[in-house]
Amino acid sequence: MPVPWFLLSFALGPSPVVLSLERLVGPQDAAHCSPGLSCHLLGGDMLCLPGSMVSAPGPVLVPTRLRTELVLRCYEETDCGLCVRVAVHLAVRGHWEEPEDEKQFGRAADPELEEPKNASLQAQVVLSFQAYPTDRCVLLEVQVPAAFVQPGQSVGSVVFDCFEAAVGAEVRIWSYTQPRYEKELNFTQQLPALPSLNVSADGENVHLVLDVSKGQHFGLSLYWNQVQGPTKPWWHKNLTGPQTITLNHTDLVPCLCIQVWPLEPDSIRTSICPFKNDSHAHRNLWRVAQLQLLPPQGWRLDAPCSLSAEATLCWQAPGGGPCQSLVPPLPRENVTVNKVLEFPLLKGHPNLCVQVSSEEKLQMQECLWSDSLGPLKDDVLLVETRGSQDNRSLCALEPSGCTPLLSRASTRAARLGEQLLQDLQSGQCLQLWDDDLGALWACPMDKYIHQRWALVWLACLLFVAVLFLLLLLKKDHVKGWLRFLKEDVRLGGAARGRAALLLYSADDAGFERLVGTLASALCQLPLRVVVDLWSRRELSAQGSLAWFHAQRLQTLQEGGMVVLLFSPGAVALCHEWLQDGMSAPGAHRPHDAFSASLSCVLPDFLQGRASGRYIGAYFDSLLCPDAVPTLFRAVPVLALPSQMPDFLRTLQGPGATRPGWLRDRVEQVSRALQPALDSCLRPPGTQETGFEMRPEAGDRT
Repeated sequence: MPVPWFLLSFALGPSPVVLSLERLVGPQDAAHCSPGLSCHLLGGDMLCLPGSMVSAPGPVLVPTRLRTELVLRCYEETDCGLCVRVAVHLAVRGHWEEPEDEKQFGRAADPELEEPKNASLQAQVVLSFQAYPTDRCVLLEVQVPAAFVQPGQSVGSVVFDCFEAAVGAEVRIWSYTQPRYEKELNFTQQLPALPSLNVSADGENVHLVLDVSKGQHFGLSLYWNQVQGPTKPWWHKNLTGPQTITLNHTDLVPCLCIQVWPLEPDSIRTSICPFKNDSHAHRNLWRVAQLQLLPPQGWRLDAPCSLSAEATLCWQAPGGGPCQSLVPPLPRENVTVNKVLEFPLLKGHPNLCVQVSSEEKLQMQECLWSDSLGPLKDDVLLVETRGSQDNRSLCALEPSGCTPLLSRASTRAARLGEQLLQDLQSGQCLQLWDDDLGALWACPMDKYIHQRWALVWLACLLFVAVLFLLLLLKKDHVKGWLRFLKEDVRLGGAARGRAALLLYSADDAGFERLVGTLASALCQLPLRVVVDLWSRRELSAQGSLAWFHAQRLQTLQEGGMVVLLFSPGAVALCHEWLQDGMSAPGAHRPHDAFSASLSCVLPDFLQGRASGRYIGAYFDSLLCPDAVPTLFRAVPVLALPSQMPDFLRTLQGPGATRPGWLRDRVEQVSRALQPALDSCLRPPGTQETGFEMRPEAGDRT
């Protein structure tokens, strides 16, 4: 009975490398022999009747040795069965008897009597095969040229393809000639038994149950079978069967393969890749993939397995918004993982980002130059298009599209069209790309922003000076205010302006009110708090993924912290991402940034980059500490308000606070948080009308 090819691969193996059995296509039997011999298969199966032994009339061919080899007979690409190939080695037995007159006179009396000695030998070889419930006999005809006929010498072999058999069966083979001149040869072989491999999932873990004989010592290796280059080992251990191997669900990728072999000299090794077509493994592969910039203009996509993807360059403007593709004029690039590729650029720029797509779906985006060239700049990208007869046109890339310079559009680039054209002609713009079809230029906008705000700053300075003079008129009030300002600068100035991005799942209106209360209280520390409750308009305009990507990038570049607020809904969503790679459609509102944020948060935790950049928190009585997924415990996960001192100390950073100041702030935040927390703990139907907390003017982000 045919069995799946990957199970046969696991059961059999001819050498200490990854198994590769020869595959025979089609049901037809065949015969072939050694060079110089001729052979063919006579008809179909025959009756197995050895008969009695007879004397050889002269030199005859007889079988001397049997040899078998395991092959696969495949009726379709994945419909293969085990088959036994049999090779029969032949030799010449007996010799020609000399006539009496030749013995007497020392030569042949008749030249025609010399002819039999120079004739070829022919034999009919029978192969009998038994393996329950199969019983077959086939007849092979072999002819040996006269030049090969040397009594007592081997002349070669004839090979039959093949006898089908079941995995684990015992096969018996006989061989003799017809008529039979010698006792038949016999050979018995036990085919390898088929071990079983079961894959089962249990929450975040995957169990590989390997059915190996009890007490048998064997080696087990997990490796990545890469298309480009050699295999990459990942895990190896010597074990005793039977055995169950536990893997984390996030470790599964399509090219993860298993190799097993007995711990014996010259043992065979068998290999299978059971996750090749697993959808979870393919999603995990994109999560662990990483883009890396290689100076001066090289880049590489690092991944354990091969990927079918395309890469394009895009322009990311500061303040969020989608990254605008530069195709055309720049071309798309086919991605080869773990291989250095070159950008078609003259210069790098922090606003240039790389997008990797597969099957027209955006999988990842990285602004590779932001780490080496600093944060995003408020530059405008000019696209130059060159036509025939030295005709060229210039437009500025903006969120609404590419705006022609010197146009009457109501955009920033159109209003500053003449100035930008002068900057380009005077060499103040940086050329990023150039070829026969066009060019890309990055022109700074800082000086135009400074000119617009110069009068505003002057008015502000005048207002501050007048205010200072008014305060001097009331010295007593000024002294108290200065004492307060001195302490605030000395103790809290180190943390002023540090960003904190709050991520949460909007379980219900009460929980949103609780998050808003916490955000408003943290604004008084002082901290620059970013939360989607206060950015609904930007979320609707940009989309959750783009908004979060921009806020996360800005927060981490400024040395801030990303706060993960765990709730029952957030924990459920995390488990869905870890198991299925995406949340259920329609389960979250369009402005819920937590569902969009997981696609960027998870790679930092999987690649060990979360420490010092993330902190977890949950509210007392709303969530059990053990409910937080294991993956996120790589960073501190604190309970609020019971662990509020440690929470605020982590947000402020080392050396930013003193005990007395911290104690006052803990009481202030806890006191503001407690009413909203009590409201969440009330039974349904008794909660107060929901409201949204907002920071005071000047603290909102």
